[in-house]
Amino acid sequence: MIKLTRIDDRLVHGQVSFTWVPSLGINCLIVANDKTACDDFQKMALTLARPPSAKLLILTIEESIAFLNDDKSKNAKILLIVNSINDAFTLSEKVTEIQSINFGGIRAREGTRLISRAIAVSDADISLIKQMADKGIELEIRQVPNDKKQLIQNLL
Repeated sequence: MIKLTRIDDRLVHGQVSFTWVPSLGINCLIVANDKTACDDFQKMALTLARPPSAKLLILTIEESIAFLNDDKSKNAKILLIVNSINDAFTLSEKVTEIQSINFGGIRAREGTRLISRAIAVSDADISLIKQMADKGIELEIRQVPNDKKQLIQNLL
C-alpha cells in the first residue's frame, strides 16, 4: 500500500528518513527514477541514507509501475519517491492507487520559478500539475509531516 508519493529531487535524505518514514510507519522506500536505477554510485549513496527500519528499492519508472500494480506489494507500507513532476505524472497515469502527491522539494533551475520556498516549477510542470488536479489527485506541499498542507493549485 502506498502511504505517500513524494516528489523530492534529493530523493532519500534526512527529512525522508527521520520524519516521513517513522511518521507513516514506512517499511519500504521505492525510488522510482530511470537514471538512478542505472547509476551504481548513486544507488550506493542512497543506500547509506536509508533508515534501517525500511527496505530500499531503486527501480526504473516501468519497474516501479509493475511492482506497485502487483498484489504482492499491497502488504508493504510504501513511501514512493520520484525526483520530478514528470515522473510523478507518469506513475499517476499507470498506478491507480496514487491519489495524492506530496511536493517536498524541487530546486530552481533554468526555466523555472519558485511557487513556495522549496518548490520551483516550469510551464511544462504546471501543465502536468493541472492535468493531475483535473483527475482529482490531491497535490500538496509539505516538507515534513508536521507542516500544514498547502494545495499546490492555490499557488500557481
